[in-house]
Amino acid sequence: MTAAIPLVDLSLWRNGSAADRAAMAATVDTALIESGFLMITGHGVPADLRSEIRAAARLFFGLPAATKQPYATTVGGRGWIPPGKEANGYLLDVELPPDLKETFVSGHERTSGDAEVDAEWFMPNVWPAEVPALQRLCTIYAHAMRALAADLLELLSMAVGLPSDWFVDRCSGSPHSFNINRYPALNRTGPVLDGQYRIAPHTNFGTITILDREAGYGGLQVCTRDGEWIDAPVVVDAYTINIGDLMARWTGDRWTSTMHRVLPPSAEAPDEELISLIFFYEANLDQVIESFPPPLGRSNDYQPVTAEQYLRSRYEAIAVP
Repeated sequence: MTAAIPLVDLSLWRNGSAADRAAMAATVDTALIESGFLMITGHGVPADLRSEIRAAARLFFGLPAATKQPYATTVGGRGWIPPGKEANGYLLDVELPPDLKETFVSGHERTSGDAEVDAEWFMPNVWPAEVPALQRLCTIYAHAMRALAADLLELLSMAVGLPSDWFVDRCSGSPHSFNINRYPALNRTGPVLDGQYRIAPHTNFGTITILDREAGYGGLQVCTRDGEWIDAPVVVDAYTINIGDLMARWTGDRWTSTMHRVLPPSAEAPDEELISLIFFYEANLDQVIESFPPPLGRSNDYQPVTAEQYLRSRYEAIAVP
């Protein structure tokens, strides 16, 4: 499975020859068919920016819970999602304990022109006054992620023989979110409950996910086609990319929305705290997701659904009251 998660240099896509681009598109298509994951270098996002975001996030997460409470929100909102308020295990129809994490969420700052839509999907970002650097850093990062996501979607369009702007045009107005996940150390969480994870086994919901993660004992695992859980490879300065349910559905399951999880904190590293930077890119809310028919897609019984309908149902499913 590890061999099926290729490392590709995005600078070859941006600056390479037509042959380079065609070869990369074929490699990516194969990876998304086989595992739903790939890794990219040459993305141009400064390592210093990611380090500064982590430092600012640690300052915020280290504040007392009472200080963070005014910024609290629920899954699908913007602000602070406290520990115990998200349980991805619910997606498996299993009563697993809540995920061992807390999250700071910001999102696309735009106006759709519909007050009800904006109230649900484009609400104002909530920035902690105690850590003013977080707003500036997250804003810069979100801009970089939107540009990177556009490049990736162009690459994905070519991988299936579509015009380069096919996915971009259908996703550029989406309510994407930037999640900063803090996975606290075992010496803070105390004993892990039976069946508890930093994030329980799940698939992502939208089109593509751009993940910057730290290596650790309690890191990311991916489920193979054979049902085996393996550690996802870690490469310095490389992003981990995977597709979500909407993209898999869109392509008629040509590409795989793969089950993955984040392991609980380990007794082998009781002081290990990890922070992941996760950019979820979605389709436009009113975009009707209709599966590509064979031979591009596979035979399936998916019914058309809007991105808004699907995403709302998924957020509701993992929220802990």
